[in-house]
Amino acid sequence: MRQIQEAGSRGTDSTLLTASQAGDRVAFGELYEEHVRDVYRYALRMLRDVPGAEDITQDVFTLAWANRGEIKMVDRSLLPWFLVTARNLCLNRLKRSDRHDAPFDWTERIDQSPGPDAALLDRQLAASIEDAVARLSEKDQRLYRLCLVDEMSYHDAAGAMGTTTGVVRNRLSRLRRALQVSLATHKEGLS
Repeated sequence: MRQIQEAGSRGTDSTLLTASQAGDRVAFGELYEEHVRDVYRYALRMLRDVPGAEDITQDVFTLAWANRGEIKMVDRSLLPWFLVTARNLCLNRLKRSDRHDAPFDWTERIDQSPGPDAALLDRQLAASIEDAVARLSEKDQRLYRLCLVDEMSYHDAAGAMGTTTGVVRNRLSRLRRALQVSLATHKEGLS
């Protein structure tokens, strides 16, 4: 990692992830700097709430650091992993906020609405995620809902599916890789 910094060039996501997995906080900081704006903008488009988007962005990178040993690179970017994590955290936050009976301020929602380009990109990304999930097997779709949408623990998901925690962990790892590949392809298509 020091060689990358001394050479004055930013490392690739793969190089930075490997260094981060070894505990290199500087490398993780570079990953953060590379992707934080995209994660924040995505969370803001979903939530239409600046403090909420800031919280989600912080949570995404906190989870990434805590789970850095389990993150597997697919293709050349970690952005798909960050965006899928942000999407799931945003959906969970929106579900929780829907459960409250507090009055909703529609003018605030309207004032912060994204422009047509951002809305189009958001719809395209959501469609790509839905398409990728739809191509999964029925078991993997259920696992996706249990672990990534409902945030159920591996142990609880294993109980719900009648299998072991190890099987859930392995299937979920493959499922995340498949979604990352699909989302990386989506991002390249938009470039």
